[in-house]
Amino acid sequence: MISLKDIESLTAFKRNTTEYVKKIKKSGNPLVLTVNGKAEIIVQDAESYQRMLELLDRAETIEAVREGLESVSQGKTMSLDQFDKEMRKKIRAPKKR
Repeated sequence: MISLKDIESLTAFKRNTTEYVKKIKKSGNPLVLTVNGKAEIIVQDAESYQRMLELLDRAETIEAVREGLESVSQGKTMSLDQFDKEMRKKIRAPKKR
């Protein structure tokens, strides 16, 4: 969540970049930079950004598993052999021996 105290102008950030970077690293919170009063850029430390990417990846994986389980519960499944045959037809690959 972005706090109102984590919003600054791009001009202020340029003037005091070192101080803002220290603040971002210490708090772990992103900083919203504005141009002409409009939010334009988010600045975030690398560790927090990586954590956000990992959480996003986890959420996407959980959603894919949920969708897969829903398909199974609706009977939308096929055997591995059937899948292999259908994929080989689509890509015109030779049959397995």
